[in-house]
Amino acid sequence: MTTITTRTIEYPADGLPMIGYLALPNGADRRPAVLLGPEGPGPGDVERRRADALAELGYVALAFDLHGGRYLGDPEEMLARCMPLLADPGRMRGIGHAALDVLRDEPRTDSDRIAAVGYGTGGAIGLELGRDGVDLRAIGTVNALTTGRAAETARIRCPVWAGVGSEDPIMPPAQRDAFTAEMQAAGVDWRLVVYGGALHAFHHPPVDQPVLPGVGYHPRHARRAWRDVVDLLAECLPVSE
Repeated sequence: MTTITTRTIEYPADGLPMIGYLALPNGADRRPAVLLGPEGPGPGDVERRRADALAELGYVALAFDLHGGRYLGDPEEMLARCMPLLADPGRMRGIGHAALDVLRDEPRTDSDRIAAVGYGTGGAIGLELGRDGVDLRAIGTVNALTTGRAAETARIRCPVWAGVGSEDPIMPPAQRDAFTAEMQAAGVDWRLVVYGGALHAFHHPPVDQPVLPGVGYHPRHARRAWRDVVDLLAECLPVSE
């Protein structure tokens, strides 16, 4: 296993003291970087393991925060914060830009080579950074097929990969259709993978907390989605360029 270094970084965003988790590959050279967005509850062990895995592949990875250092395991509390956030592109962009600034300020980061990968709310934030015209090499999103204004979607300048479960009631076929129609109309280089039989948050191992209806872990598709994310990065953000 490749040696990596990790640390937490506190930074302000959305009126809160956010706590990001930074994972660095071995060495001292500048590397391509991944801004890693969490599901609605916020970053936890799963996101930290993903950041570690990306660092082992040679990327600088920052798992950014959503809730001021808190993990919102209670679904009602999580929805009470995330639903207004998802309805406010400006707030999402503010959270994304604050984390992106932290990632760019890291000396190991090659600031010209950054991708955004996110899950749920974190994926929606990655898409909003693209719609805000941020120069990203790729955007990957799982469970977040959020739509916006077509003129802003046309500002996305990188490939977009999206993954969703076929049985996800939160991102149903109508939402999938709206998302892909918007991407196509905007001239974005987009791909959508529908994982058969998977629910919402199919990629996230079970947690010892209540879950919303329509949420469930699908280990086979979780592994496939991770491979698809890694393949996206290998194509659009190779470690050696």
